Amino acid sequence: MDRTRPRRDRDERTTITEMLEFYRATMLIKCEGLDHAQLNQPFPPTTMTLAGLLKHSAMVEDMWITRRFAGSPLPEPWASAPIDEDEDWEWHSASSDSPEYLRELYAAATARTDAAIRDIPLDTVAPTPDHFGNEWNLRWVLLHLIEETARHSGHADLIRESIDGSVGV
Repeated sequence: MDRTRPRRDRDERTTITEMLEFYRATMLIKCEGLDHAQLNQPFPPTTMTLAGLLKHSAMVEDMWITRRFAGSPLPEPWASAPIDEDEDWEWHSASSDSPEYLRELYAAATARTDAAIRDIPLDTVAPTPDHFGNEWNLRWVLLHLIEETARHSGHADLIRESIDGSVGV
């Protein structure tokens, strides 16, 4: 998988979306070529895995954009996930999922995000507040997704290095 570095001479919206895409691609690159066992190998002392990171990242995009911003119902697997019983369900259940499913789940969530935000101005406030009742505009939500994805890409970098020594990208 290739990734394109964000360009410096773009408008605000393009800069934001290119930066988000850059870190999404980084996450996928860190998981590329790994089998089920490798995607589920933790990085002690944490129990975090690349499988969990992919599933969590897909859920974050759907929670922020599909549900809160687009105001659409959550798709599966989130719609029926027992998150009330296990708030870290996506992390715990990822070990049961195939690598192909996890990659497809993440790709579908990011595609829904891209389609939902395509024509929405950055100052538009999400119609559905977060679980604390806070309202956010699209600019803030996209910057939060960059922060979340970049942070988890760093986790993925460390986990991947512990699996097979792969560094960089």
